[in-house]
Amino acid sequence: MESKLYLVPTPIGNLEDITIRAIRVLKEVDLILAEDTRTSGKLLKHFEIVTHMQSHHMHNEHKTVENIVNRIKNGESIALITDAGTPAISDPGFLLSRACIKNDIEIECLPGATAFVPALVNSGLPNDKFVFEGFLPVKKGRQTRLKFLAEETRTMIFYESPHKLLKTLHNFTEYFGENRSISVSRELTKMYEETFRGTVKETIHYFTTKAPKGEFVLVVSGKK
Repeated sequence: MESKLYLVPTPIGNLEDITIRAIRVLKEVDLILAEDTRTSGKLLKHFEIVTHMQSHHMHNEHKTVENIVNRIKNGESIALITDAGTPAISDPGFLLSRACIKNDIEIECLPGATAFVPALVNSGLPNDKFVFEGFLPVKKGRQTRLKFLAEETRTMIFYESPHKLLKTLHNFTEYFGENRSISVSRELTKMYEETFRGTVKETIHYFTTKAPKGEFVLVVSGKK
């Protein structure tokens, strides 16, 4: 296996959404960097991948980057995976990729699962131009960001957890207006996958009567 960094997307739910190429790479590399080795261990076991794993997450990546770069320089092939989806999309990956580029280390990024793409495509909202916001700031900078986005004319995409969903929807009412169109997808590719489409006001009512569960992707129309 060629000495380089491989960025390998993993399924966001349905295990069948991994590519044949991704399985081959994970079997052939010298080391797999995993956000959570327990979560990734289940995936590797399912596909009979026995490659050694090492933990690489947001709490230790600043400390481990230099060592990983040196290992690749010394001839090792290393793959980076996260718990679900494509590395560096609201997940660890950016710091390591940047360090590899600075050290003239080749990076090969495989195509694969990313939650916001199916959520955007099936939202029914304009997708010729869009902006990916990921998770909004929890406290500092949240109001500033929302105030800025109130003038955004492109479709906006957000990630949100179930216990913060209603708070975010109420924020949207305040900054975007209760009649702004929104599509909310949850548990994408899983057994209880669901997409609710309507206005922000209708969405608040829906998830007030039905407790939010699972991980959410919010697709919001831009300002007209």
